[in-house]
Amino acid sequence: MSDPDAAEMRHTDSGIPVEAVVGPDDAAIDPDTDVGRPGEFPFTRGVYPSMYRGRLWTMRQYAGFGTAEDTNRRYHYLLDRGQTGLSVAFDLPTQMGYDSDHAMAQGEVGRVGVAISSLDDMRILFDGIRLDRVSTSMTINATAPILLALYLAVADEQGVPWSALRGTVQNDVLKEYIARGTYIYPIEPSLRLVSDLMAFCAAEVPKWNTISISGYHIREAGATAPQEVAFTFANGLEYVDRALAAGIDLEHFAPRLSFFFAAHNDFLEEVAKFRAARRLWARLMRERHGASDKACRLRFHTQTGGSTLTAQQPLNNVVRVTVQALAAVLGGTQSLHTNGYDEALALPTEESAGLALRTQQVLAEESGVPRTVDPLAGSWFVERLTDEIEARARAYLAVIDERGGAARAVDYMQEEIHRAAYRHQLEIEDGTRTVVGVNAYREEGESTTIAQPDYSALEARQKASVVARKAARDPGDVRATLDAVTEAARSGDNLVPRFVRAVKVGATLGEISDALRREWGTYDGT
Repeated sequence: MSDPDAAEMRHTDSGIPVEAVVGPDDAAIDPDTDVGRPGEFPFTRGVYPSMYRGRLWTMRQYAGFGTAEDTNRRYHYLLDRGQTGLSVAFDLPTQMGYDSDHAMAQGEVGRVGVAISSLDDMRILFDGIRLDRVSTSMTINATAPILLALYLAVADEQGVPWSALRGTVQNDVLKEYIARGTYIYPIEPSLRLVSDLMAFCAAEVPKWNTISISGYHIREAGATAPQEVAFTFANGLEYVDRALAAGIDLEHFAPRLSFFFAAHNDFLEEVAKFRAARRLWARLMRERHGASDKACRLRFHTQTGGSTLTAQQPLNNVVRVTVQALAAVLGGTQSLHTNGYDEALALPTEESAGLALRTQQVLAEESGVPRTVDPLAGSWFVERLTDEIEARARAYLAVIDERGGAARAVDYMQEEIHRAAYRHQLEIEDGTRTVVGVNAYREEGESTTIAQPDYSALEARQKASVVARKAARDPGDVRATLDAVTEAARSGDNLVPRFVRAVKVGATLGEISDALRREWGTYDGT
């Protein structure tokens, strides 16, 4: 008797057709030019020959909430439990260039990340943590050069040479216009800040990754897997062009580029996405710039999908996070954040943050997955899916190229993401896409609450601290350094050294941002 489902065509979460059975005739992949060996161009199987046999991925849990003191305690908690890298989440005022005492910050201080207004805050954030003994990732964009200036000032106070610092600032402002919204200035001045930071670090902070080109927020906004790859790379290519135009040598900065992707629930599609992304970036850099193998390597961080977490039956999120983390590891990520199961309800508790870290440690130490490189290579289905995601991403990139590149194709990318997000939501609502505990397998009368900090009291403390610190400064020194920032914004001189000098005399993030706002204006969507 024949199986009635045998010939049925289904689809991945991104809409890629999936046959019931895939065989060698369906995977038209050249094992030498398309797959190759780990550590060799086009890096389909991994950017390093031994991958996790030589070194495990960095377990970099994203954390930040409340005041610098609050977040510092969480960092010590995670480091004591085996975390191997720090990742800083900043609150919305910090992301938007406002101090905690600004009227625009009211009601948002410390809610989605840590509040950082001054060198005092940054000093407290890393109290008891030597900056030459950790690598630090800062998820910050519009104000990225100012936050790095604060970090460099703390390094100077600790006696740590800048050459010893390892870490990343996200500094990917284009995706803010496309998908997220925490931009400040018009697009061109924002891109000026990106290239200033890249040029400064190339000369002064050589181990620092000056940009983490982010597909994560694009995916979280509703993009499909091929769109995530394509739109991320469109932005990446724009940054490469800007760096070259600024006179930075490709072989000097391209090996320091890093990327940031999401890991969602469609397990095999996600594994294929990471493999396709690695291969496509290598090919694009070779085709467009003649880059060396080292400059073609796609190194990336992964975070499990925040938008996939559910407030209903939150313990189900433990399973979702585990599946997503395994996809990232099998896809060859260089570092990983695993979400807490309660993040759809509130900031993660210590318990859920600890369990998220333990999830990575179980994968690393007990699953056996790190013992061999790219173990899914050669799967007819995975290889076919890798090829299809690369092809679809290239098609999107061709459209963006026709429009003049990422900076001129923001509207196009926004519209494509909106369409994909709308389709996704319709599928949940009509039941064609199952979300366990949400539109299927629901339980009557279930409810979950998570205790949250007293944000009003927290905000009052932080505002009072900022006001006191401003009152204790030498106003003449602050004014002089802010004038130097304004002059550099006009002249085209690199702004980052001016930021470092300003924060050292007590100028705040908000004051420096205001100086640039007065000079450049703000983005109004046109």
